[in-house]
Amino acid sequence: MKRKEQVLFYQFRDAAKLELARSVLRRMGIATKILPENAWREKVGYLLGAGGFKASSAKDDGEFSFPHEVMILQNIRNKRLDEVLRALREAGVPPIPFKSVVTPFNTLWTLRRLCETMQKEHAFMLRQGEKGQEAEQ
Repeated sequence: MKRKEQVLFYQFRDAAKLELARSVLRRMGIATKILPENAWREKVGYLLGAGGFKASSAKDDGEFSFPHEVMILQNIRNKRLDEVLRALREAGVPPIPFKSVVTPFNTLWTLRRLCETMQKEHAFMLRQGEKGQEAEQ
């Protein structure tokens, strides 16, 4: 049995970009969901609609500001992931640097933790790229 493919969108402010991405995914048979701004409090599994997850009971766990667009891909891996990313690129969807594939581990994380982890990884990759450019010169 094929597992349901789904993409969650978080913090998209460009409505045209979001709609273009969603239309590409719909044509590929992939369900999409737009997350509300306060979704950062919830576990990724809950946001995906996975069984066994309940809404967060924490009402005031501080503030969280994450200004980047996030795309979370469920049950999309390997060649299929390559196909999806290529289709988005070919349709003219501007790059979305913060992407994550759902794993058994990150379903247990809050969206906030996932975003913070992606931000650290993104910063690391940028530093590695800069080091590589310096070495070439």
